[in-house]
This record gives sequence, structure tokens and C-alpha cells, in this order.
Amino acid sequence: MMLAESSFWPSLTLKATLANIRPEAGLLLCCARTCLPAEAIARIRTLLQEDIDWPYLLRTARSHGMMPLLYWHLNATCPERIPKATLDQLREHFHDNAQRNLFLTGELVTLLKLLEARDILAVPYKGPVLSAAAYGNLALRQFRDLDILVRKRDALTAKDLLIAQGYRPSVHITQAQEPAYLRSQYEYEFLRADGKVVVELHWGVTPRSFSFSPDFDRLWERLQPVSLAGTTVWTFAPEDVLLMLCVHGSKHCWARLEWICSIALLVGAYEKIDWEQLMVEAGTLGSQRMLMLGLVLASDLLGAVLPAEVLRMAQADRTVEALKELVQQRLFLERKPSGLFESALFHLKARERPRDRIRYCLRLAMTTTARDWTTAQIPPLLSFLYYPLRAIRLTKKYGPSLLRRE
Repeated sequence: MMLAESSFWPSLTLKATLANIRPEAGLLLCCARTCLPAEAIARIRTLLQEDIDWPYLLRTARSHGMMPLLYWHLNATCPERIPKATLDQLREHFHDNAQRNLFLTGELVTLLKLLEARDILAVPYKGPVLSAAAYGNLALRQFRDLDILVRKRDALTAKDLLIAQGYRPSVHITQAQEPAYLRSQYEYEFLRADGKVVVELHWGVTPRSFSFSPDFDRLWERLQPVSLAGTTVWTFAPEDVLLMLCVHGSKHCWARLEWICSIALLVGAYEKIDWEQLMVEAGTLGSQRMLMLGLVLASDLLGAVLPAEVLRMAQADRTVEALKELVQQRLFLERKPSGLFESALFHLKARERPRDRIRYCLRLAMTTTARDWTTAQIPPLLSFLYYPLRAIRLTKKYGPSLLRRE
């Protein structure tokens, strides 16, 4: 596939829209990259001549995971135009984030070695490995937890090892309930005893209701080494990471600029992405629309260079274009539409296969969550009762608001 021409600033079709956004949002878009071209620097200096609402900028940057990059570029470009108190706050956050990221990276390496010693293949994704692979600098990205993927058959052993290391699961279930929990869930969340580290132990990528089930055997076969804090660890191939990140962003309706930024930076970090393999894999999993949505957001908003064929496919899908415009309209709203109804509608539109939409609707009501398991303790032989209990809980929670819509 031939690559389209690169461009720092968003596409012409979006310039009119972006010209109307607040200057604070424009600054975040300019800073959502690791290296600034001359055009971006000039744009930043122009924006800083406007009346910037600095508390709003910091609040928005924090919610979008952009605080490190915002400081990195404003401090390097024109620190004299930033109020001292604001620059000090940005600097303090940057250094605190960098120290925490190094601390979490060290903990991740320790846990991976612990799991390896028990012959458990554990693959980190997002978190420090994404920072290293896409950002090239652990200090430039915000992340709060450590995501580790293991085979389902190793999940309980890995859980016991984490508990032995002083971690405590957020969901307390009995040993007899564990087989049913593994079948219906996709992760365990753990908090270290001192409260400093959250680990999400995955044997799946998304909730069962989302109907995204990659072939994990093939994922393991394509693992690649990456250097992390002087240690070599295994992580997923860039094609697999891109697909998982686009699915993750779609699951959360692309509410954070950092998710789009990570897509753009990952595309730029790898010269030899097998785009044909990526598109075929996404099509096989019924996730091509989610992939294209993430890619065109990265292209339009942050100038990610994509193959012309991928752009043509995305532009030919009217739903992708509609979802892209919806994300752009909502991205910098302080009060974004939220709730089960809005998310479900977005998820349905993001799936291209009718059978996946039907499966999503059925599983949304029937797939239990960690909250369902903690709300009621049901004997293992009666674990099927979690499903009607979930339906009742959702009806009580969302039923009144849905009725008010009519």
C-alpha cells in the first residue's frame, strides 16, 4: 500500500471546524506529538497570543492525558509566555509523572520476571511498553496502571503469584466461583498493599459483551522484543497493538485525546507496518470499522501518515465518517454525553457486521461485570442467577432515564 502525503496540521475538511474550537484545545492538538515541526511551533506561538484560560487548559490536559506533552512543548517553545504559577504546576506534574512511570516500569519488570520464573508467558501492553514503543520516552505519557495479558489457563496461577507479592484483588470471589468468573470475565484488577500500584491481569482484551476475540495463539506467535528500562520484554506486534488500541478507543467512544495521540505516534514509530495483514485481521474479527475510525482520527487531527488505500476505504464508509465527526464534536466538551444508552449506540454503529450488533445487544444484558459479582454472593451451582440479577440491576439503574427519553 502506498502512503498518503504527510501533513502536520489537520486535513482541509477539518480546518474550518478546528478554527472554531477554543485556543486551549488548539494548543493540546499542537502538543499531541513528541516532535514539533516548524508549523506547529508557529501555531503554538500564535495561540498563546490569545486570552488563554489556564485553569481550563490544565484541567482539560489532565483529563485527556496530555499534561506531560503540554509541558514538554510549552517549556521548550516559549516558556516566557506561560504564567509562572502555571508553568510551575506543569513542571511539578511532569516530574511527578516521570518518577511514577519509572517506578511502575520497575514494578512491571519485577512482575514479568516473577511470572516467567513460573513458566507463565505474560505480555505487557499499553502502560510502559506503549510509552517506550510509541513515545520513545517514558516521561511523555500518562498511565495509571499496569496491563498484563496471560493465557486463560495461567490466570489463576498468576493471580496467586500477585497475591503472594502483596497484591489484593478488587473482586472477592470464592475458589469455587473462579471457573465461572473466568468464563464470563476478561480481567482481574489488583491493588498493591501500599496502594501505589494497580495491576490489571487480562486473559481477554475487552468484555465478552464487546465480541472482540482475537486468536491469542496467533498473537503469541507474532510477539516482538522491546527494550524497557534496560530489560528486554516481549510485546505484541505493532499491527496487533494498533488494532487493540483502536478497539479500546472505540470501547470508550474516543473520549480522550491521548488515545488518538498514541495511535498517531505508533503509526509514525514503525516504518514497516503490514497494512494488508492488519486490514485482513481486522476484517476477520469484524473490527475493521473500529480500526479505520481510530486511524482516520489520528490522520485528520494529528497528521498521521496512512496508506492511501486505507484512507479511501475509511472515506467510503459513511458510518466511519459520521462517527469521526461525532468524536471530533464531543472531544473537548467538558460534559460529554455518557451512560449506557449513548455508549451502546456508539458501539453498535462501530461494528460493521450485523451478527456482531445482534450479539452485542444480547450480551450487553447477559454478560456480568465485576460489580455484579461483588453485589451478590451466589453459590457456584447457582452462578447462572447472576444474569437475571444483572438485568434487574441495569433496569433499575437506566430504566427511568430511558423512559424520560420517550
